[in-house]
Amino acid sequence: MKKNIENSIRSIPIWNENIKIQTIDGGLTNQNFLIEESNKKYVVRLGDDIPEHLISRSNELIVSKAASNAGISPKVVYHREGILVLDYIECKTLSAEEVRKNIKSIIPLIKKIHHEIPKNLYGQSVIFWVFHVIRNYVKFLYDNKSSHSKILSDLISKSELLEKNSAPYEIVFGHNDLLPANFLDDGSRLWVIDWEYAGYNTPLFDLGGLSSNNDFSFEEEAYLLENYFENKINDKLLLQYNSLKCASLLRETMWSMVSELTSKINFNYANYTQENLLKFNQTYKSLDF
Repeated sequence: MKKNIENSIRSIPIWNENIKIQTIDGGLTNQNFLIEESNKKYVVRLGDDIPEHLISRSNELIVSKAASNAGISPKVVYHREGILVLDYIECKTLSAEEVRKNIKSIIPLIKKIHHEIPKNLYGQSVIFWVFHVIRNYVKFLYDNKSSHSKILSDLISKSELLEKNSAPYEIVFGHNDLLPANFLDDGSRLWVIDWEYAGYNTPLFDLGGLSSNNDFSFEEEAYLLENYFENKINDKLLLQYNSLKCASLLRETMWSMVSELTSKINFNYANYTQENLLKFNQTYKSLDF
């Protein structure tokens, strides 16, 4: 651990005794640390705004507080610029397989995110519009002479068609990054963490992202949609859902393309780009426009 990071953590004024600091692996847009002080544990998240990914730490803080008040996420203990301290929950993160196995419990949790967080949300909020994000990424990739520039024109054309076919939209409050590692299981209930991309959105983006991030089968997708909406699926809903699932895959692909240029974290973004681009192309080909 770098000395300046350790000093930043030790300088947080809530500590009463000597603390033990342990790195938590896995963060791609922040650094996470487990802090032990006597018999109490905390998570410290270090991260600044990331303009190219439209990440605002002030938004993350506002939503983290709202999610905690709604009983969805751990309590915010302390914050200052670039630092967020949360209560630690003894738990395990889910795998994609475990997400699928826990879908009956996850559906009401997602509905709680969509409808209860806004009741606890105070201060400035944002909208996370995947098609705006994609357009923003395309400009960044062109401006920074990405090695993927030659395929961007095709990708933006496909994105515009997805936007057209996913309308009209219901708007709720979305997590917008439902990766398996953002679900925690404490043995008695599930929690959701990491609110960097949170904002108002269509529920179908979270549902499509949940499916694509966790390798749902068609039967599992049907169960997800029918139980979320408490109704049978019709062709229009299926087209909207599949369009937004496809857009979620394209956004993840372009997130990785941008990260290839900007991230200093030791992660194979080039491989991640290709994996997601393949999934996007396969999903796009299956759409019936």
